[in-house]
Amino acid sequence: MVLKREDADIVALQEADGASLWSGGFDHVAMLAKEAGYLNYVRTSHAVSMLFSYGTALLSRKPFLDVVHHTFKPSPPTINKGFTLGQIAWQPEGRQGSPMLVDVASVHLDFSRKSVREYQIREMGKLLSGRNHSAIILGDFNSDWFAEEQVVQTLAASNGLHVFMPEARDLGTYRSSDRRLDWILISNDLEFVSHEVLTDVLSDHNAIIATIGVKESR
Repeated sequence: MVLKREDADIVALQEADGASLWSGGFDHVAMLAKEAGYLNYVRTSHAVSMLFSYGTALLSRKPFLDVVHHTFKPSPPTINKGFTLGQIAWQPEGRQGSPMLVDVASVHLDFSRKSVREYQIREMGKLLSGRNHSAIILGDFNSDWFAEEQVVQTLAASNGLHVFMPEARDLGTYRSSDRRLDWILISNDLEFVSHEVLTDVLSDHNAIIATIGVKESR
């Protein structure tokens, strides 16, 4: 299992199934957490019907101190999207004093219309701006850095976040076109120690794994 092999402290999932007819009647997130040894997990069902129940989720080695479940304003005819946010206390190696409070969010944006993605980003940004914590935002933005609507750039610029090598052309995550639709955004007090797009075939998107540290003050 990739989750066991990579042994990440936090995992963000999108299109994560709860118990439903579509999913075989069991909670896929709970199963993954159990099989990979994660004691803490949280899931939000953004899309719910008699047939299916799925959304975003987080698995964590650390307990969540606070959780936010947020579904974006409906955007028919496409299915609802949203994000799951969990706050953790993180004590970086070598850091003295109290642990840092870090907001970690798994997000999935609409795939069909740039106008919908734009208001979803504004909706998310309003919630994040009032929390005043270090942040790590992970997910499927259905948009690349060079897209006309520039939702990744907008979320980063308006919330003090940055991404790894934003203009790189060799970090594609969508398998059929090699576009970079999946992103990790981190607050400006944090830095990327490493960043890799995995080649394991898990879905129509490739997973990303990153090591994140605290930026040294200069």
